[in-house]
Amino acid sequence: MNNEVTRIFDLIDLYKTTYKEQEAVLGYKENGVWKSYTAKEYVENVNRLSTAFLRLGVKPGDNVATIINNSPEWNFTDMALLQIGAIQVPIYPTISLDNYKHIFTEAEIKIVIVSERAIYEKIKPALGDEIEHIFTIEPVEGLSNFRELYDLGTPVQQDKIDELRNKIGPYDVATIIYTSGTTARPKGVMLTHHNFLSNVKGASKILEREQVDTALSFLPLCHVYERMLTYVYQYNGLAIYYAESIDKLGDNLKEVKPGIFCAVPRVLEKTYDKIVDKGRNQPLPIKIIFYWAIRVAQKFDHHKKLSLWYKLKLKIANILIFKKWREGLGNNVQIIVSGGATLQSNLARTFWAAGIRIFEGYGATETSPVIAVTSNEPGGVKIGTVGPVLQGVKVRIAQDGEILCKGPNVMKGYYRHPELTREVIDSEGWFHTGDVGHFEDGKYLKITDRKKEMFKTSGGKYIAPQVIESKLKESPFIENVLAIGEGQRFTAALIVPNFYHLRSWCKVKHISYSSDEEMINQQRIIDRYQREVDELNEELDHIQKIKRFRLLADQWGIETGELSPTLKLKRRVLYEKYADLIDEIYENNKVNT
Repeated sequence: MNNEVTRIFDLIDLYKTTYKEQEAVLGYKENGVWKSYTAKEYVENVNRLSTAFLRLGVKPGDNVATIINNSPEWNFTDMALLQIGAIQVPIYPTISLDNYKHIFTEAEIKIVIVSERAIYEKIKPALGDEIEHIFTIEPVEGLSNFRELYDLGTPVQQDKIDELRNKIGPYDVATIIYTSGTTARPKGVMLTHHNFLSNVKGASKILEREQVDTALSFLPLCHVYERMLTYVYQYNGLAIYYAESIDKLGDNLKEVKPGIFCAVPRVLEKTYDKIVDKGRNQPLPIKIIFYWAIRVAQKFDHHKKLSLWYKLKLKIANILIFKKWREGLGNNVQIIVSGGATLQSNLARTFWAAGIRIFEGYGATETSPVIAVTSNEPGGVKIGTVGPVLQGVKVRIAQDGEILCKGPNVMKGYYRHPELTREVIDSEGWFHTGDVGHFEDGKYLKITDRKKEMFKTSGGKYIAPQVIESKLKESPFIENVLAIGEGQRFTAALIVPNFYHLRSWCKVKHISYSSDEEMINQQRIIDRYQREVDELNEELDHIQKIKRFRLLADQWGIETGELSPTLKLKRRVLYEKYADLIDEIYENNKVNT
């Protein structure tokens, strides 16, 4: 299908031909009302913006920085730059001022487009004399507005646009995506049109067996994960609606009723926590049925023959409980794509049993991003893994367990840093992911940890912290956790409680408190968490078991610096922030092991 799409902006041509009659291509909410652009309007806006950029002096190979929230304007800008050979450099709005300066300088940015005043005010100190133009999507007094570009781009210089399009090849750089820079300065990942489209065409096979026509988007489009899937949606002619915010996701799901959306595990965990909390507060008869249904769901397994008795119980659970879960997601979701981190197996099992199919995927910015993903082909799912390797991609497991990847999806290199490129892509073309994993049943890739995040105890044993953290987060009482123990005799943990769940539990148990800090220091609360840890320890190896833990009243977030934009732990930041507490945990170092 659509083999003529060899460059990303060729997707625009599909809206002139295959999808030209579509009345809803890109949707957004304005003043409480959902609106959308037609296929014709999409094409027209892209061509106006291309013309405007040309009149501003943008040339092929020039880098344009965008700090734009999810919106149709992101797509318009993306395609407008791509089809004249310019390169979009999308940037997270949450990075440090120092990193903004680094990116603006290294990429020689002359034009910056931002969503709103708040973002402009944040980056203002990083804007040097080299920045020639700044545009804002929302009106900001004293700054040029994005709408002015449409005026500047009228009339459209179609001949000039076509001339430039014809000179662009599949292996030309399409974008530079700067990594989050959790351990060093951000590196610019150069991805070509071919990199992206090899992923798009491979991932699109997931939709071939589905009747899906609408997607909801809420993860940042500046991240390669959501961006690639947005190209998948366009390649397959789906209408894309942009959620107002993560806080309004529940409402937007019910309003848009999408057939597909993608999420990170933390979003799915929070969704499940709210479902459980609602079930906990039901009258006793309903509560009993609710928890029975969850127990039934957690025994679901694609690789085991389900008995007729189990199928009957599952059918009853579906009628009484799970049907309402699907209604809460808009009652039309066929696929949720999960990536960015490991999804808890029990959570995946429960959602699948409830008729909510979670397709886990795995990859990196440097691999455009998908390396492996769950498939709807027969035998394409194994819970606890990220599925089979994507068609056209090769994976090899190194002797030390590191996952190596080779294929058309591997980046061209790091922008202006060939020496860093050579550190991760060897002479045979294998990209060293830094992740540790193995194949199950010779087919399904399982990720176990980050190579650089593993630590060694004083006894010389290697510990994979993500395995421990994922297991502990299966508890509804735990929001987040950092496993520690580098150079120590035992493994310990810093635990951020799920306060939403904990407060509800305290209410049932008639436990009073004046603050979260006071609550978590009560012996009764500590004892409750000790029980949780003890139960979860039973499923961990001896050297992985948590011997000590501390509860934290803090909430870890992107803005406060503890989490990356995809909600992964920034371990170095956390180690520095809690250095004194970590020292206190290991001060006596007298624990029976």
